[in-house]
Order: sequence, then C-alpha cells, then structure tokens
Amino acid sequence: MLLPVLFALGAALSNALATVLQRKAALTVPKSGGLRVGLILDLLRRPVWLAGIVAVITAGVCQAVALATGPITVVQPLFVLELPLALVIAAALLQGRLSRAGWLAVGTVVAGLGVVLFAASPEGNRTQVPMTHWIPAVAVCVAAVAALVVAALRRPEGRGRAACFGLATAISYAMTAALMKTSMHTLDDGGVTAFFTTWQTYGFALFGVCALFFLENAMQSGPLVASQPALTLGDACVSLALGITVYAEYVRTGWWLIPQILGAALIAAGVLALSRLPLARRLASEETEQPGQGTAADAGTPAP
Repeated sequence: MLLPVLFALGAALSNALATVLQRKAALTVPKSGGLRVGLILDLLRRPVWLAGIVAVITAGVCQAVALATGPITVVQPLFVLELPLALVIAAALLQGRLSRAGWLAVGTVVAGLGVVLFAASPEGNRTQVPMTHWIPAVAVCVAAVAALVVAALRRPEGRGRAACFGLATAISYAMTAALMKTSMHTLDDGGVTAFFTTWQTYGFALFGVCALFFLENAMQSGPLVASQPALTLGDACVSLALGITVYAEYVRTGWWLIPQILGAALIAAGVLALSRLPLARRLASEETEQPGQGTAADAGTPAP
C-alpha cells in the first residue's frame, strides 16, 4: 500500500504546485477583458508557466501509477490534500503568508483524512472489471452530471450554481480515475496497442476534458467557498462508491462508520475554512489584490 500512497501524494503535490505556478505566471501577463489570442504566446515565454505544465504532466503520471498499484478508495481521497498543499506553496511563491486560522484548517483537513482512512481501512485491487459493472456506473454518473449541469444553468450566478458545477466536476474526476485505473492495468498486461484499443482509455480522456470544462464554469459561476467543498468531498465520496461497486473494493462498516463520518466532517470544515481565505480566492482568480496589499490579504487579515 505504500507505493500507491506515495504516488498519490506526489500527484496531489504536483497538482498543487501546477496551480500556484500557473497562477503566478498569469499575474505577469497583460490583462484583458475578453479572449486574447496572444495569451498562450505570452505564457509560453514564461518559464514559470512551462514549469506548471511539467507539474501537470508529473501529476498525471503519478496518479496513473498510484491507480495501477493501489485501490481507488485509497488513492482518490488523498487528493483532498491538494488545496492545503496549494495554499502552503502559494504562501511561499506568491509572497503571502498563511494565518494561524489557515494552518489550523490545514491541520484539520489532514487529521480528518487520517481518521477516515484509518477507520475505513480500504482493501482490494481488482485489475479487470466486467461490462456489467461499467454500464450502470457510467450511466448513473452521466445522468448525475447532466442533471447537475441543467440545475446549474437554471440558477443565476452565485453559490448554488458554483456548487452544482463543482459537484459535476467531482463526478467527472472520479469517473476519470476509475476508467484510468482499468486503462493502466490494460497497458501493463497488453502493452501500448491494447491501451489505445480499449474504450476505457478514451473514456477517461473524455471525462477528464469534461471535468476541466466544468471546473472552469464552477470558478466563474460563484465563490470558491461554494464550489471547492462540493468538488473536494464529491470526488472522494464518488470515488469511494465507484471503488466499492465497480472494483469490488471494501471498507470497514458497522461502528467504524462513526469515525468515518467524523473524519469527513473534519475534512469538510477544514476545506470550507481554507476556501474562505483570501489566498485561496487569489488562486482561483476571484480577486485581484491592489498594489501593496498582497501580503496582508494573503495572510487572511485586513490590509493596513
């Protein structure tokens, strides 16, 4: 179990680093009120942005290895650490500082995750899944995503719309991971040819693209405090459900459900607190700091 955990942590860290590096690069290019064709060309000339792309690729490779070697019920929940890691890195690279409340929230997320994983003690690592498991799983997830998108579009911009898009993103990410797991086992067993001829490879690519699209809409629809908890907890919960129903993984039940619920509550409280920090909103491009106010805002305290 050590190998998938290490690679999952590496993926979360790489994703967090990519978020901060790309945001740092975006702050150095000219701003525009609309779409600007030259934006990518400007970013390509920024080494920090290119480093962010390398971090994204590294995260994908680490996640693929983690899913190929361990249960999805262990790998995906570890991604709740991405937001705390991103804020810690941002505090160093964006000349900010994490307040005491921020560090307390980080500790709360880590503690909650530890409680959940210890209490659940996930096991199992099926390598092949029959179509009788895939068909209902994909159908339910697609229907849920469609319903959430329709619900989001019927709402005005704000917390409700952002939460709906955030949950749609979470389901898409969970399905991406589930399909990627089978694809990686196919690559290991049958080689590159088998990898590119299995439908799961194209399935996880499609769900991955949809996840990125829904994530952008979630960020633009409302505050991070609405979308991030839905995304973080939704991904972990849906991945847990897919791991149990599709891959026949199992977790402890009975009275062990009590600490699992308590741990999930700690994660939710920590993520909610982190998403309220000005530094988190800065990463999500929700606010633009005024000259001379960056450090104070990042600290989670009013600017002098």
